[in-house]
Amino acid sequence: MPAPALTRRDLLRAAALAGVAGPRLARAADAPARKPMRIAVQMYSVRGDCEKDFDAALAAVAKLGFEGVEFAGYHGYQDRPAALKARLADLNLAVAGTHVRTPKLRGDELRRTIEFHQELGCSFLIVPGDGDFTHAEKSKVLADTFNAATEQLRPLGMACGYHNHTKELQKGDDGKTWWDLFAERTGPDVILQQDVGWTVTAGLDPVEFIKKHPGRTRTTHFKPAALTPDRRPILGQDTVDWPAVITACRDVGGTEWMTIEQETYEKGRSPMECTALSLAGLKKILADLKPA
Repeated sequence: MPAPALTRRDLLRAAALAGVAGPRLARAADAPARKPMRIAVQMYSVRGDCEKDFDAALAAVAKLGFEGVEFAGYHGYQDRPAALKARLADLNLAVAGTHVRTPKLRGDELRRTIEFHQELGCSFLIVPGDGDFTHAEKSKVLADTFNAATEQLRPLGMACGYHNHTKELQKGDDGKTWWDLFAERTGPDVILQQDVGWTVTAGLDPVEFIKKHPGRTRTTHFKPAALTPDRRPILGQDTVDWPAVITACRDVGGTEWMTIEQETYEKGRSPMECTALSLAGLKKILADLKPA
């Protein structure tokens, strides 16, 4: 059956609708693809437990309800990625990422690092600090290292990135923060793993950094920061506006992992107990947060 002929009114109405929808579609295309955000723990949070019995520590965080782990060392598994992968599978834990030093992203070290982490099933290689980051001349070479490594990692579905403390958020002679300068010098696939606790401690707004660099906060450290005596170093009871951070991560940051890092512990409570309290706090915040 032939379609009815369009009237002039029909054509005008279609044009009007296109004018409204066009900008919306363009904005949607510019926004990073939204992925489900999962909760991991940086194992440095319970480093004492890891040093005593790494397998037991992994079992303990799995029992708490974490979906993934981010490593800061392998405690006997450094030459056994397949065995560690099997252990994590038994515990139903995914690999959210790992912290490595910058030399692991260069030359033969990068090749070996890739081989190990491919076998482990780890996609994100994050450098947790480098003195060159805040050096006027060496910072450019450092950025080049991340760009070069990215060219080898991208085809493998992997990525590298950098994790901030407070010094990276200080301003250089040009008035820019070292963090923003690194972001400008590196490609969009280099991860900016913001440590929200350190950003707030530096007196800055973590949401602003997420929005300034869309899609580059694929993994984020959710570290409690209690900056006044009436606050506790537990997620949801600290100084950070976590609902605003989570919303920015979800809508702008392209965040895949909300990784809890517990570095401050309440008197009378173990690191594992404090980590459990922060996990419960984060889950409550997420439950109370209005859906997008």
